[in-house]
Amino acid sequence: MELEMIDRLRRINRGVALVVGLGLLICAGFVLLDIIMRQIGTSLGGTEEIAGYAMALATSWGMSFTLLELGHVRIDLLRSRAGSFVRALFDVFSMVVMSGVIITIAIKSWPVLERSLVNGSRANTPLETPLAWVQAPWFAGWVWFALMSTLVTLAALSLLIKRRHEETESFVGAFAEQDSLQ
Repeated sequence: MELEMIDRLRRINRGVALVVGLGLLICAGFVLLDIIMRQIGTSLGGTEEIAGYAMALATSWGMSFTLLELGHVRIDLLRSRAGSFVRALFDVFSMVVMSGVIITIAIKSWPVLERSLVNGSRANTPLETPLAWVQAPWFAGWVWFALMSTLVTLAALSLLIKRRHEETESFVGAFAEQDSLQ
């Protein structure tokens, strides 16, 4: 059951990653168009601001995809020398810590959005972008990552309790570098 849930979450997050990638591609096109226009003496304006927003959104939403594709960096010096039970303990511990950090980030990002909503805050730039337009999807990305990391943690914990240690590696394991090269 846990592995089926993780597979479903992977499929969902691959869709999210495609949307984020498309957004970054559009942003790159916008920047390229602005560069070309500058060569002929005009500009779209706001390119740096929009690119910054795109990067913030890509980061908050892309983290879940990276988590489920085992793309986050871990140092597995001790873990790689241990048996399957100890490796599973390390994996679950790392997920508990990651979930705690990400939940904290999601909780702490709400006041930023709330303040912008209450004050009607706008960027101090020529575009004067309403900050809530950017901060709402940014906040949602952190909440999504918190939800994903919590679900992955619970699934890994469930497998640990059921003594299915080796199965945790398929979705939370930190694979040794040499194993990934084979």
